[in-house]
Amino acid sequence: MSTESELLRHVYERSAGLERRFPIVIAGPGDDCAGLRAQDLGAVALAKVDQLVEGRHYDPETTPIDLIARKAVCRAISDIAAMGGRPLAALVGAALRDGFAHENALFDALRRSAESFDCPLVGGDIARVGGPTVIAVAVLGAAHPVRGFVGRRGAKPGDGVFVTGRLGNSLASGRHLTFEPRLREGAWLCDALGRRLTAMMDVSDGLGRDAGRLAAASGVRITIDAMSIPRHDDCPDWRRAATDGEDYELLFTASASPPPDCPTGVPVTRIGLVEEGRGCFITAPGGSDLDAADMGWEHGA
Repeated sequence: MSTESELLRHVYERSAGLERRFPIVIAGPGDDCAGLRAQDLGAVALAKVDQLVEGRHYDPETTPIDLIARKAVCRAISDIAAMGGRPLAALVGAALRDGFAHENALFDALRRSAESFDCPLVGGDIARVGGPTVIAVAVLGAAHPVRGFVGRRGAKPGDGVFVTGRLGNSLASGRHLTFEPRLREGAWLCDALGRRLTAMMDVSDGLGRDAGRLAAASGVRITIDAMSIPRHDDCPDWRRAATDGEDYELLFTASASPPPDCPTGVPVTRIGLVEEGRGCFITAPGGSDLDAADMGWEHGA
C-alpha cells in the first residue's frame, strides 16, 4: 500500500509531457491547480462531477481495476455527451478504503480511460478512509459549437421522444462496466437536427424515472409506447427495459425525426410523444397508461 507521497510521485511521473500531448493543458498534476487554455472551452463550458461508490456501483471482489476506472470516467463523460458536448479535461478525487493496495494501477487506468476520450486527467486529490472507496470524477467540456448545449427544459408538445441503442439488464450482464458514452451520437444529433433537437439526457436511473425528470424539467407530459422500447436480447420484457437503469443511452426529444442512419451504426428508436400536461406515462400492451415516474433507480432508497 503506497503512502500519499509515493502515489503522488507516481502520478507526477506518469503525467510528464501532458502539456505537449494536449494543447488545452498549461499545467497539469504537480501544481496546486490545473491550468487550461480558456479559449478551448468555447463560448459555453460544461462541467460535471459524478461518483462511483464501492459496493453500490461495482462489486469490489469481482470487478477488475481497469473496469472500475473506466466506469468512473465514462459516467461523467456520458453526461457531457447528453448535452451534445465534447470532454476536454478531467479531475479525480478518490477516497480510498484502508487496505486498498492498487493505487498506482487505479490511477494508470483512470488516466488511460480519460485519454481514450481525448480528455486528459489534469489533477485531483486522494485520501484514506475507513471505507468504502469512493471515486469522484469531474469533467470539463465544451458545448456543441453550433447547436450549443442541449438541456432538459426544451421539450414541446408535438415533439417525438427517442432513445439510442437498446435498454435493460445492464447490471446483470456487466454492460454497466463496458458501455460507450454516446459522444459521437450526441454530436451527430446536434449536427443533423440543430434547434429541432429540443431536449436530451442520458438514461442512468431507468428510462421511466429519467423520462419523468425530463418531462418535469420541460413542464410537459411524455407518453411512451411500451412495445416500442428497444431492449437487449437478454432483457426479458419492456418493464425491465424501462426500470433497470445503468444503460447510459441518450433519451431525447425532437420536433423532427433524425436521419434514418446514424453514422456510428447505433440504432435510434422513436418510443413516444410529448404532449400537453404533466408527468410521464408508459402505455402498456393492454392499452392502460402506467405512471412511469417511479420506474427506475432512486439513490438513497
